[in-house]
Amino acid sequence: MKATIEVPDDLYRRVKAKSALQGRAIRDVTEELYRRWLDEGSRAIASDAPRVWLEDWLNLADKVMAGSPAGPTAREHLEHDRRRLERE
Repeated sequence: MKATIEVPDDLYRRVKAKSALQGRAIRDVTEELYRRWLDEGSRAIASDAPRVWLEDWLNLADKVMAGSPAGPTAREHLEHDRRRLERE
């Protein structure tokens, strides 16, 4: 099946560049991402996949914040909110 979607220009350029460096077609990368997304949904029901996803996201936030000015990091803000929600 063919589908047409709109992707922000900057995101598409980055995906195109990375897929070219890996010698992969954008179509193949897109299909892989769809399959992973569907697999994660089924695993999330029976496992702690949401917690794993959150840890991956927090690690990414740490990398992004590495060169930022002093103050609370994104991880610190998110962990504070997570702890607050877990207490409720």
